[in-house]
Amino acid sequence: MPSLPHWQSEWVWLSVWAPRLFCSEVYSVMHIFQESHGLCYVSLLQKIVASGDTDRNEGLDFEEFSKYLKEHEKKLKLTFKSLDKNQDGRIDAKEIQQSLKDMGINLTDRDAETILNSIDADGTMSVDWNEWREHFLFNPADNLQEIIRYWKHSTVLDIGDSLTIPDEFTEEEKTTGIWWKQLVSGGVAGAVSRTGTAPLDRMKVFMQVHSSKSNKISLVGGFKQMIKEGGVASLWRGNGVNVIKIAPETAIKFMAYEQYKKLLAKDGGKIQSHERFMAGSLAGATAQTAIYPMEVMKTRLTLRKTGQYSGMFDCAKKILKKEGVKAFYKGYVPNILGIIPYAGIDLAVYETLKNAWLSKYAKDTANPGVLVLLGCGTISSTCGQLASYPLALVRTRMQAQASMEGSEQVSMSKLVKKTMQKEGFFGLYRGILPNFMKVIPAVSISYVVYEYMRSGLGISK
Repeated sequence: MPSLPHWQSEWVWLSVWAPRLFCSEVYSVMHIFQESHGLCYVSLLQKIVASGDTDRNEGLDFEEFSKYLKEHEKKLKLTFKSLDKNQDGRIDAKEIQQSLKDMGINLTDRDAETILNSIDADGTMSVDWNEWREHFLFNPADNLQEIIRYWKHSTVLDIGDSLTIPDEFTEEEKTTGIWWKQLVSGGVAGAVSRTGTAPLDRMKVFMQVHSSKSNKISLVGGFKQMIKEGGVASLWRGNGVNVIKIAPETAIKFMAYEQYKKLLAKDGGKIQSHERFMAGSLAGATAQTAIYPMEVMKTRLTLRKTGQYSGMFDCAKKILKKEGVKAFYKGYVPNILGIIPYAGIDLAVYETLKNAWLSKYAKDTANPGVLVLLGCGTISSTCGQLASYPLALVRTRMQAQASMEGSEQVSMSKLVKKTMQKEGFFGLYRGILPNFMKVIPAVSISYVVYEYMRSGLGISK
């Protein structure tokens, strides 16, 4: 059978590329390998140890091994059920063909039978649960198709920040063109979500820049002050550019992510978690570098007084004329540095919550339901914001320096030192209350709009 491309679904990878694995006892495993692929049992055992070695002592004790088998068997059960289209408890060649077709891969009858024969132990030309389990029990699986499909994160949930790691797209989504519909759905959801929570976002920026120990600004007082100065419509200042920048940033981030993954993945193989994080961070940095002038304009427009700028282009023109090109990259360094703690913690917390739910509650499906997804997304995003918020505050103050009367133009390190001396450590968290207040409504709005957009564009789960 000709070489096939890498697929997200772990069972397909193991069926085609991995050797047949027979076992008689837990600790007595006999490996027979296909020489054409040059695989060694040592590498397979290393994968098993790496998956189950929770204390990182390069070995498995009985408790770790038992836990690995229990969790791995649950994942295998989920995969088996998703492949068993007619729910008769057996998988045949036609179901294998259909599953691959759903992923954008067309196989001949002969190739489907070849895959089936590699698993079918009793020669019935179908595979039951016991055969499936015995074949794959000792092969680590951590990226199954069904889990990926239900547990989308960054595309679905938009909290108004631009630091999330891009989404993974399956081969099916890439082949059928569903990926761009997903991106469009996420973009529209983000636009609606940001517009709905724009007053809280403006309040956050207002407090980041103007609030201090000597000039304390409360939520109610801040809103009254903004409405008195510019009316109710002023609560949405800066939202236009905040929405406009979604499209170019998403497109650049996605394209850069795909390229970085190819560069970082070893020999074109499966990308590991740390490589995915590195690729995502680099893609985020690339996108931020390209659209950062829009970030600066968003801050200036958010803080502007009535009549100061007539719009986005007028703002850009005046900044360029008075301050030069460099002004469009003020606060760039803390912004880029903020990607690492935000994306890293957001991803780590989300993965931890996801795995905890799958381990404890997943029985017949990997679909956690809307409330669990929203909860996991909200918690992980909040943790990411807590870690990166001081850098976000420094970035915003640097972006706003020239627009503040009598404000000294200082570097990032001096601004941090000055803030700590005058306001203490918690001075780095000015404006975090309205920032937290917008998370739940932002996540909820973006999720609902995302689902409506998916439905409207003909994407089914």
